Amino acid sequence: MPNSPDSPPLFPPRERVVDVLLPVAIGSAYSYRVPDGMEVAVGDIVVVPLGTRNMLGCVWPRGDTPKPADAKPVDRARLKPIQRRYDVSPLKAEMIAFINWIADYTVTPPGMVLRLALRHDESAGLARERTGVRLTDHRPERRTRAREKVIAALEDGFVRAKSEAAKEAGVSPSVVDGLIDDGVLETVVLPPEPAAEAPDPDHAVPALLPAQAQAAARLVASVKDGTFQPFLVDGVTGSGKTEAYFEAVAQAIRQGRQTLILMPEIALTQAFLDRFARRFGVRPAEWHSAVSTRRRGRIFRGVAAGEVSVVAGARSALFLPFADLGLILVDEEHDAAYKQEDGVHYHARDMAVVRARLEGATIALVSATPSIETEVNARRGRYVRLALPERFAGTKVPRLEPIDLRREGPPRGQWIAPRLAQEMARTVEAGGQALLFLNRRGYAPLTLCRACGHRIRCPSCSSWLVEHRFRRRLECHQCGYAMPVPNECPNCHEPNALIPCGPGVERLHEEAAKLFPQARLQVLSSDLAGGVERLRAELKAIEDGEVDIIIGTQLVAKGHNFPGLAMVGVIDADVGLGHGDPRAAERTFQLLHQVAGRAGRHEVEGRAFLQTYMPDHPVMQALVAGDRDAFYDREIAIREEAHLPPFARFAALIVSGTDAHAAQAHARALAACSPFTDKVRVLGPAEAPLALIRGRHRYRLLARCERGFDLSAYVRAWMAGAPRARGSLKVEIDIDPQSFV
Repeated sequence: MPNSPDSPPLFPPRERVVDVLLPVAIGSAYSYRVPDGMEVAVGDIVVVPLGTRNMLGCVWPRGDTPKPADAKPVDRARLKPIQRRYDVSPLKAEMIAFINWIADYTVTPPGMVLRLALRHDESAGLARERTGVRLTDHRPERRTRAREKVIAALEDGFVRAKSEAAKEAGVSPSVVDGLIDDGVLETVVLPPEPAAEAPDPDHAVPALLPAQAQAAARLVASVKDGTFQPFLVDGVTGSGKTEAYFEAVAQAIRQGRQTLILMPEIALTQAFLDRFARRFGVRPAEWHSAVSTRRRGRIFRGVAAGEVSVVAGARSALFLPFADLGLILVDEEHDAAYKQEDGVHYHARDMAVVRARLEGATIALVSATPSIETEVNARRGRYVRLALPERFAGTKVPRLEPIDLRREGPPRGQWIAPRLAQEMARTVEAGGQALLFLNRRGYAPLTLCRACGHRIRCPSCSSWLVEHRFRRRLECHQCGYAMPVPNECPNCHEPNALIPCGPGVERLHEEAAKLFPQARLQVLSSDLAGGVERLRAELKAIEDGEVDIIIGTQLVAKGHNFPGLAMVGVIDADVGLGHGDPRAAERTFQLLHQVAGRAGRHEVEGRAFLQTYMPDHPVMQALVAGDRDAFYDREIAIREEAHLPPFARFAALIVSGTDAHAAQAHARALAACSPFTDKVRVLGPAEAPLALIRGRHRYRLLARCERGFDLSAYVRAWMAGAPRARGSLKVEIDIDPQSFV
């Protein structure tokens, strides 16, 4: 029987309260009151008060974040109201699950992971109104040559942006403004600039080799199925892996689904963007730090609305709010740049697999030298391997020749061996390009006093200052500290006693300029002035054949395509093998294999030379023999026998502080309260290999366990019972660390 108008309702109205997760380092969400007239749902982006300021947050599922043990019942009368709801697409349930998964796995407050996904501080403002100009029937009383140029350029009747009209006519914008004032031109509101042009999947369909076509067919079939499936696209350098996975991108576009292409250095890979444009008619949307804030805002909104179909980006693009993600591609999946080493310690490659599973998307990891973890997953059937064993152009993979520095090294004070110099001369004389690879930036890694032996080090870090002769500075590559090169020793004050020790790429450039005075030389290094735009211009000059000899760091191994490169010389092939990092052999093999693979990708046959003091080292032998499988077989066996990843798991806890004794004491206290179990072994604390960075003393603990053990839960329980870090002390947690520095 229904209530009469005067009787109370059967169910009294419940005051509406929601949990809002904020992008702060707190482990739980806050409760807020929903004001009358406002409707919010889980995933909505809202503005809420926090203390004396307003902050962006996300309406979170109730109970998804743990409340503190001492939390009191919510007094709804004291709850603060939500200020407003943003008119943007809410976070999908899959994205919320992804954020929670990463927070749980990395032992990070979920608000800090949410910060990676909240880009609304960049996109909240509306885009500026765009205006264009077009010709009217009115003609100016005052006619000048510049005005006539503008009128002639606009006689076709089309609307152009003011800057575009001025540029096309070859005049200044003030001339266009004057014609607008005289009524000769009228302004027209233009539609908003799209975040990215729509790619055409049928723009330029390539003819693929049989192996490429087979790999592409498997990827296309998986995209059609619309279910989670991980692949490893495993092909030699220059085998056309990109063209093969472009067909999967085309299929996703045809189905109206979105694609994410992750790249380690997307800001520099101009050649990839050009290849994409040749295949699909337009470039993909780019997402990296060099993209302007306003453009990132447009891309963010376009991705959330499903208007942007393909994004090529750095690791942060993994947190974009895709409306319907159907395909993820991780190019150069072995690259160390995919690991985030500060803030939230996540590996974009592994998290991409997680996101693909949550989204029901196909994922392909792409590399000529897969990481050991990925290789093991492929061998055990977790990933489907798609092999491309031959180069697309029919050229052979460069053969590598060792140069034993013990027998045929360079003269004292030089770094290029005579045989390597002869091969470079032959290459340049024949019209080819030569690459000298040395993974050391600057001029010299150490500056030494020959009078007293003093070594100039950073005052805030336990590292030597690197001389950068181009800039006349000594710099720390850890904290950025810089100082002018002194005229005398800071210790004994002996004048003109400082000497550079060891080579960097700048010193190599100096030597190459003396050996080849007529050659056009170019240094490629990430720390040279000019930033991304200069590097892009330099890469373009190399591709266009305007450079004879390239001298570069690991930047040159980032998937670039140099058509004229015929020879590669590795100056110090042993540089990555001289320390105790468990991944040293793997990284050295990958880096040298990738560098050597830059040569001979087109008509010319490539050659590569490795200057080494250890020609008998297994890594060097595998490279020279061209036996990649032998290297992986040996390295996997060593890892398994030594209980190293991927056959075991590590968690690193770095305790740092401005006071060394306090940091060490806290590290010892952490070790003492670690939960006891025979499944985990806690090592340390000990000084980190880099014991001082930015004035903070660092001590490290390592927890090691078997592969199947829930290490994240163990560390979470450990931290729950550990003493709090107070004062300047800080504890960083890195699950599955990639670097042991």
